Amino acid sequence: MNFDILKNEIQYKAIRSSGAGGQHVNKVSSKIELSFNVILSNGLSEREKELVLKKLSNKISKENILVLTCQESRSQHRNKEIVVQRFFQLLKEAVIRKKFRVKTKPTQSSLKKKAETKKKHGLKKALRKKPSID
Repeated sequence: MNFDILKNEIQYKAIRSSGAGGQHVNKVSSKIELSFNVILSNGLSEREKELVLKKLSNKISKENILVLTCQESRSQHRNKEIVVQRFFQLLKEAVIRKKFRVKTKPTQSSLKKKAETKKKHGLKKALRKKPSID
């Protein structure tokens, strides 16, 4: 994954933010929408593209464009910084492969020890009960 190439492939769009804010909100486009075409990217290898498409499928459109937005700050520049950081963090997490877990079986002695402790614990709890008159 080449971050310099990826930075050049990102497209930004400034939009008016939603929500409260008075007159300022109606005049200024501070919300940033980042779009990135995963398939046409030269900064990702084929394996990385497959992983990104699979893991981030809920954020990717039918045209294979990853779309992220940010309207946390009142500043357009700050929103741009935040969305770029979020973009690279998402890509890093998507590219990492989970380690394959090798299943193991418990040993005979551990199974035996577990059964004995369960019996002792059950007996201890049974002795706490009031004796029945039968």
